[in-house]
Formats: sequence, C-alpha cells, structure tokens
Amino acid sequence: MARQLPMRADLIEYQHAVAGHEGTLCDVDGELFIKPCTPAEIAFYESSIASHPQFAEYISTYLGTLTLDETQNVATIEEAGAALIAKHSIPEVVVPSKARTTKKIATNQAIVLENAAHGFVKPNILDVKLGVRLWADDAHPEKKTRFDKITEETTHKELGFRIAGMRVWQGHNAKGADIDTDGFKIYDKNYGRTSISSYNVHEAFRNFIFAASAGIDEELGKLVSQAFLADITRILEILEAQESRMFSSSLLFVFEGDGAALRAAMEEASGSPATLVNSDGDGDGFSEDEDGHEDPGPKIYAVKIIDFAHAEWTPGLGPDENSLTGVRSVVKILSQLGSE
Repeated sequence: MARQLPMRADLIEYQHAVAGHEGTLCDVDGELFIKPCTPAEIAFYESSIASHPQFAEYISTYLGTLTLDETQNVATIEEAGAALIAKHSIPEVVVPSKARTTKKIATNQAIVLENAAHGFVKPNILDVKLGVRLWADDAHPEKKTRFDKITEETTHKELGFRIAGMRVWQGHNAKGADIDTDGFKIYDKNYGRTSISSYNVHEAFRNFIFAASAGIDEELGKLVSQAFLADITRILEILEAQESRMFSSSLLFVFEGDGAALRAAMEEASGSPATLVNSDGDGDGFSEDEDGHEDPGPKIYAVKIIDFAHAEWTPGLGPDENSLTGVRSVVKILSQLGSE
C-alpha cells in the first residue's frame, strides 16, 4: 500500500550513471537510487526476494517503488516491507520534471534501490551488458533488427557481453580528454561499441581496474580483480543452478578508485592489505558499537546484477545460457587479470 511520508528531501538527477535509460534519480545524500521502471521489473525484484534468496544477494537492496501523483505533483513510496523501510529514511519528494519526460521509458513508476556506489570516496563504476541475444520475445521487429546489429558489430556475438560504460578516477588534478571535473575518465556507450573487440576487451577491464595515477598499482589491481572474480564465480554458480531469462541485464562493478582510500579500507576491514572482502557480503568488515548498532567500515567493492526490465523466472526452461555466455567470458578475463 502506498504511504506518504513527511517531506525530507528532494530528489536530484543521478550523476554517476555510466549506461542505461534517462531519468535516473537519487536522494540528496546519494544513498538511494531511483530508476523509471515497468511493472515487469518490479515483479521480478519481488519474486527474486521471495523465492530466489541466493540470487537476491547479488541484486541491489530493493526498498519499494515511487509513484508520481500527477495531480498533487508529489511522489509516494510503495513499501517493500517494514524491515527494509525501517533501515532507511525514504523521503516523500517532489520529482524534477525531467524524470517525467524520459525519452526511453514512458512510465510514472520508479523502483527505489540502495545505491551501490554510495559510500565510496571515488567510486569506479563499470556496466557490463550481458547476452548474445539482447531482445526479449515480445520485442518489436525493428528493435530485434537494431539489437541484432549491435550484437554483430560488438563483443556480444563472440563473448556474450559488451562494455556498456564506465568511469574511472584518474587521480587528483587529473586533466585530459574525456576526464570530468571530478577527475573521472568517462567511457561512454560508444567505447564498447566502436573501440572494443574480442581482441582488446581484456585491456578495457585493465583500464577500469588499474589506474596508476590514482594509486591503483599492480598489487592493488590484482587484489581487486581477484575479489571481483570470487563474486562473479559465485554469480555464475547461482545462474547455472536456476531457471530464468534475462535480456539486456548487466553486471555492475564498483570499487574504491582512490588507491590510498582503498588500501586503508582493506587494512581496516581485514587487518592486512593482502585480503580484500566485499562490504556487501558475509565477513563484510562491519563491527558493532557500544550500543550494538552496525558500524559500517569504508566501502571496498561491490558486484551487482542489474536491469531487469526484460527478466523473468522460467521454471522448466533451464538456465539462462544467453546471459551465462557473458558471465563465463568475464570470469576468464578476471582470472587473467588476477594472475598476471
């Protein structure tokens, strides 16, 4: 049931998106990620949480949905559950007009998630679009043709994925082509479509993880690669054991791009720079204060499966080999980076 909450904060345009549709928003603190969505995507999130707990460990925490009231020009939150809502301060908000006129999705619904990039000093972000085939069964013929062309011309055809976008911190006072005012080098959607092939895709991952100018040296880069590999291997196992179809879903990689902050976070979480733990999982580096409340340490890295506009659970149809092709390719690349 929809519940209007006291006014707490406005939503603003999300600034860290590297791929996806227009109209994504966040709260002013950056803890919440709000994305226009379809009813099918909401249903997939809810069924994943209810019936697929292992898979749900690797999706962003689902907090409910936001609906724009056109008459009152305010938004309300559809609660996902008392326990989740109690953990967060979800504001009633006035939604910027841009969010209502997104070019890609005509909807007055948005899904409310925890922002996977929140809490990092300098979050490096990579979106890996999965699939050899990118269109769902109900896609229009024009869309099938357009997406098949993307497959033919990119790494989708051979590897089952492409780099959809990424942002990589280059260090303090970094200047140069494609570097924004915060020092992040932006690799837009054209990077994965025109600059990357199956022959050099390994270098794209290296560009994402290893940034000497930002303090990510070979030692740290290998540790990050190994940490990502552990999570992606687990995701591979989960998808191989479940029956679903997810067209144009993505793997989202986030890690601390400031080398000094990364090393400090690793030392705080494990007591040694030789071990990297995921701040989202078990052994997450959380400790309790004197009152028994969780005290989250600095963020290190996160791996998520995202984008479920064309996803469903499909009992009896077997594993999603279309998406698994891409996951297996990523496993191979990360294995190489972690052992070089």
